[in-house]
Amino acid sequence: MKNYGILSVLAVALVVMLGGCSTAPKTAAKRASLHQNVLATISSFKLQDSSMQQLFDESSGYAVFPTIGKGAIGVGGAYGRGELFEDGAVTGFCDLTQGTIGFQLGGQAYSELIFFQNRGALLHFRSGNLAFAAQVSAVAATAGASADADYESGVLVFTLTKGGLMYEASIGGQKFSFVPK
Repeated sequence: MKNYGILSVLAVALVVMLGGCSTAPKTAAKRASLHQNVLATISSFKLQDSSMQQLFDESSGYAVFPTIGKGAIGVGGAYGRGELFEDGAVTGFCDLTQGTIGFQLGGQAYSELIFFQNRGALLHFRSGNLAFAAQVSAVAATAGASADADYESGVLVFTLTKGGLMYEASIGGQKFSFVPK
């Protein structure tokens, strides 16, 4: 358990440092790297649930965050950068910041995929005003999970754990920023 305490302190420090980063990667190489990670993440989600293809085809758009780093010791934070797709094409860069408070300890990395049911929900995300409160829940990407998932306020969120260990009983929310390509 000692190693996870150190990891979570480092993760929280990293989240604080990254929170001030710009939404779009600064260099062409970093933008290309992000895009490759986004494509690999989409493949990972589809591999977990092949029926998810229907959501990609029918949604007004989707945001993909390949890696969100999360850490906490009582107070927690998370940060991740991704891309927004509309009509199958990248239209810009987005980032996610999260704050939580409660009983929590550890650090983890996960991917997040957000589908927008309609143009209104997509435009709300693009405006930078979308924030998820504690009551919005994400669906763990598993075989067939997308078949039973329902949109809530025009959005549908899936997560895929990449690694780490997190004990958590907390409240908080996620806030998003968007910059056109």
